[in-house]
Amino acid sequence: MAWTLGAGAAWLLAAWSPGAAADETLWHQLRSGSQVLLIRHTVTTPGVGDPPGFALADCATQRNLTEIGRDDATRIGESLRKRNVPVGQVLSSPWCRCLETARLAFGRAEPWAALGNLFGGQGAAGPQVRAMRERVAAHRAKENLVLVSHGSTAAALTGVHPAPGEILVLTPLGKDGFRVAGRIPLGAL
Repeated sequence: MAWTLGAGAAWLLAAWSPGAAADETLWHQLRSGSQVLLIRHTVTTPGVGDPPGFALADCATQRNLTEIGRDDATRIGESLRKRNVPVGQVLSSPWCRCLETARLAFGRAEPWAALGNLFGGQGAAGPQVRAMRERVAAHRAKENLVLVSHGSTAAALTGVHPAPGEILVLTPLGKDGFRVAGRIPLGAL
Protein backbone atom coordinates (compact mmCIF):
# COMPACT_ATOMS: atom_id res chain seq x y z
CA MET A 1 0.00 0.00 0.00
CA ALA A 2 2.80 2.45 0.85
CA TRP A 3 4.42 1.75 -2.53
CA THR A 4 1.19 2.53 -4.38
CA LEU A 5 0.73 5.78 -2.50
CA GLY A 6 4.37 6.69 -3.13
CA ALA A 7 4.09 5.92 -6.84
CA GLY A 8 0.81 7.83 -7.06
CA ALA A 9 2.27 10.81 -5.27
CA ALA A 10 5.33 10.76 -7.54
CA TRP A 11 3.10 10.65 -10.63
CA LEU A 12 0.98 13.55 -9.34
CA LEU A 13 4.09 15.64 -8.60
CA ALA A 14 5.51 14.92 -12.06
CA ALA A 15 2.22 15.84 -13.74
CA TRP A 16 1.89 19.02 -11.70
CA SER A 17 5.54 20.12 -11.84
CA PRO A 18 6.60 23.28 -13.69
CA GLY A 19 8.18 21.13 -16.41
CA ALA A 20 4.88 19.47 -17.39
CA ALA A 21 2.72 19.87 -20.52
CA ALA A 22 1.92 23.56 -20.07
CA ASP A 23 5.60 24.37 -20.54
CA GLU A 24 5.76 22.38 -23.79
CA THR A 25 2.87 24.48 -25.08
CA LEU A 26 4.83 27.62 -24.20
CA TRP A 27 7.97 26.29 -25.93
CA HIS A 28 5.87 25.52 -29.03
CA GLN A 29 4.58 29.10 -28.97
CA LEU A 30 8.18 30.39 -28.82
CA ARG A 31 9.29 28.15 -31.70
CA SER A 32 6.40 29.55 -33.74
CA GLY A 33 7.73 33.09 -33.22
CA SER A 34 6.05 36.49 -32.95
CA GLN A 35 6.34 36.51 -29.14
CA VAL A 36 8.26 38.87 -26.86
CA LEU A 37 10.75 37.41 -24.38
CA LEU A 38 11.20 39.76 -21.43
CA ILE A 39 14.30 38.55 -19.58
CA ARG A 40 15.54 39.83 -16.25
CA HIS A 41 19.34 40.12 -16.17
CA THR A 42 21.11 37.20 -14.53
CA VAL A 43 22.79 37.10 -11.08
CA THR A 44 24.86 40.12 -10.04
CA THR A 45 27.16 41.03 -7.20
CA PRO A 46 25.20 41.30 -3.92
CA GLY A 47 23.07 44.33 -3.24
CA VAL A 48 20.10 46.20 -4.64
CA GLY A 49 20.11 49.14 -6.99
CA ASP A 50 23.45 50.68 -7.80
CA PRO A 51 26.05 52.45 -5.68
CA PRO A 52 25.58 56.20 -5.20
CA GLY A 53 27.12 58.15 -8.06
CA PHE A 54 27.08 55.25 -10.54
CA ALA A 55 27.44 56.13 -14.22
CA LEU A 56 25.85 54.23 -17.10
CA ALA A 57 28.96 54.79 -19.20
CA ASP A 58 31.22 53.23 -16.54
CA CYS A 59 30.51 49.58 -15.72
CA ALA A 60 32.99 49.73 -12.81
CA THR A 61 30.52 51.98 -10.94
CA GLN A 62 27.58 49.57 -11.26
CA ARG A 63 26.54 46.18 -9.89
CA ASN A 64 27.65 43.67 -12.50
CA LEU A 65 27.20 39.99 -13.32
CA THR A 66 29.01 37.38 -11.29
CA GLU A 67 30.63 34.35 -12.93
CA ILE A 68 27.45 32.43 -12.15
CA GLY A 69 25.45 35.20 -13.82
CA ARG A 70 27.67 35.02 -16.91
CA ASP A 71 27.29 31.23 -17.07
CA ASP A 72 23.50 31.58 -16.68
CA ALA A 73 23.30 34.16 -19.48
CA THR A 74 25.22 31.84 -21.79
CA ARG A 75 22.91 28.97 -20.80
CA ILE A 76 19.81 31.04 -21.72
CA GLY A 77 21.09 31.55 -25.25
CA GLU A 78 22.19 27.93 -25.64
CA SER A 79 18.84 26.63 -24.43
CA LEU A 80 16.85 28.84 -26.79
CA ARG A 81 19.05 27.85 -29.75
CA LYS A 82 18.80 24.15 -28.83
CA ARG A 83 14.99 24.47 -28.77
CA ASN A 84 14.99 26.26 -32.16
CA VAL A 85 13.48 29.48 -30.82
CA PRO A 86 13.86 32.16 -33.53
CA VAL A 87 15.33 35.39 -32.15
CA GLY A 88 15.12 38.67 -34.01
CA GLN A 89 15.89 42.03 -32.48
CA VAL A 90 17.52 42.08 -29.02
CA LEU A 91 16.93 45.26 -27.02
CA SER A 92 18.48 45.86 -23.61
CA SER A 93 18.47 48.27 -20.73
CA PRO A 94 21.58 50.46 -21.01
CA TRP A 95 22.82 49.13 -17.63
CA CYS A 96 25.94 46.99 -18.01
CA ARG A 97 24.45 43.90 -16.32
CA CYS A 98 21.60 43.81 -18.84
CA LEU A 99 23.82 44.48 -21.86
CA GLU A 100 26.21 41.74 -20.74
CA THR A 101 23.34 39.28 -20.18
CA ALA A 102 22.00 39.98 -23.68
CA ARG A 103 25.40 39.80 -25.38
CA LEU A 104 26.37 36.55 -23.68
CA ALA A 105 23.00 34.97 -24.50
CA PHE A 106 22.48 36.31 -28.03
CA GLY A 107 25.79 37.79 -29.18
CA ARG A 108 24.28 41.22 -29.60
CA ALA A 109 22.21 43.92 -27.91
CA GLU A 110 20.87 47.35 -28.77
CA PRO A 111 20.51 49.66 -25.75
CA TRP A 112 17.00 51.05 -25.32
CA ALA A 113 16.41 53.64 -22.60
CA ALA A 114 12.80 52.53 -22.04
CA LEU A 115 14.14 49.28 -20.52
CA GLY A 116 16.21 51.22 -17.94
CA ASN A 117 16.07 50.42 -14.25
CA LEU A 118 13.03 51.74 -12.39
CA PHE A 119 14.30 50.63 -8.97
CA GLY A 120 14.06 53.39 -6.38
CA GLY A 121 12.55 55.88 -8.81
CA GLN A 122 15.66 55.99 -11.01
CA GLY A 123 13.68 56.16 -14.24
CA ALA A 124 10.56 57.81 -15.59
CA ALA A 125 8.07 55.01 -14.93
CA GLY A 126 5.07 56.40 -16.82
CA PRO A 127 6.84 57.21 -20.11
CA GLN A 128 9.01 54.08 -19.95
CA VAL A 129 6.09 51.73 -19.35
CA ARG A 130 4.08 53.39 -22.14
CA ALA A 131 6.99 52.99 -24.58
CA MET A 132 7.51 49.33 -23.60
CA ARG A 133 3.79 48.55 -23.75
CA GLU A 134 3.49 50.08 -27.24
CA ARG A 135 6.57 48.22 -28.51
CA VAL A 136 5.41 44.86 -27.14
CA ALA A 137 1.83 45.30 -28.40
CA ALA A 138 3.02 46.27 -31.89
CA HIS A 139 5.49 43.37 -32.35
CA ARG A 140 4.59 41.55 -35.56
CA ALA A 141 7.87 40.05 -36.82
CA LYS A 142 8.12 36.30 -37.45
CA GLU A 143 11.04 36.08 -35.03
CA ASN A 144 10.66 36.67 -31.32
CA LEU A 145 11.63 40.05 -29.91
CA VAL A 146 13.95 39.91 -26.88
CA LEU A 147 13.92 42.57 -24.16
CA VAL A 148 16.54 42.33 -21.38
CA SER A 149 15.84 44.48 -18.36
CA HIS A 150 15.50 44.65 -14.57
CA GLY A 151 13.06 43.08 -12.12
CA SER A 152 11.56 46.45 -11.22
CA THR A 153 11.03 47.35 -14.87
CA ALA A 154 9.48 43.98 -15.74
CA ALA A 155 7.16 44.31 -12.73
CA ALA A 156 6.07 47.81 -13.77
CA LEU A 157 5.21 46.53 -17.26
CA THR A 158 3.63 43.16 -16.42
CA GLY A 159 2.82 43.04 -12.71
CA VAL A 160 5.18 40.03 -12.45
CA HIS A 161 8.52 40.29 -10.64
CA PRO A 162 10.79 37.74 -12.34
CA ALA A 163 13.79 36.08 -10.71
CA PRO A 164 17.26 36.71 -12.17
CA GLY A 165 17.48 35.07 -15.60
CA GLU A 166 13.75 34.28 -15.71
CA ILE A 167 11.96 34.72 -19.03
CA LEU A 168 8.46 36.20 -19.20
CA VAL A 169 6.76 35.29 -22.49
CA LEU A 170 4.48 38.07 -23.72
CA THR A 171 1.98 37.64 -26.54
CA PRO A 172 1.37 40.88 -28.47
CA LEU A 173 -2.31 41.76 -28.96
CA GLY A 174 -2.01 44.90 -31.10
CA LYS A 175 -4.21 47.74 -29.90
CA ASP A 176 -5.30 45.56 -26.97
CA GLY A 177 -1.77 45.49 -25.53
CA PHE A 178 -0.38 42.08 -24.64
CA ARG A 179 -0.87 39.18 -22.29
CA VAL A 180 1.64 37.29 -20.19
CA ALA A 181 1.57 33.86 -21.85
CA GLY A 182 3.87 32.24 -19.29
CA ARG A 183 7.10 32.17 -17.37
CA ILE A 184 10.26 30.17 -17.89
CA PRO A 185 12.43 30.08 -14.77
CA LEU A 186 16.16 29.73 -15.24
CA GLY A 187 16.01 26.27 -13.68
CA ALA A 188 13.73 25.05 -16.49
CA LEU A 189 16.31 25.81 -19.18
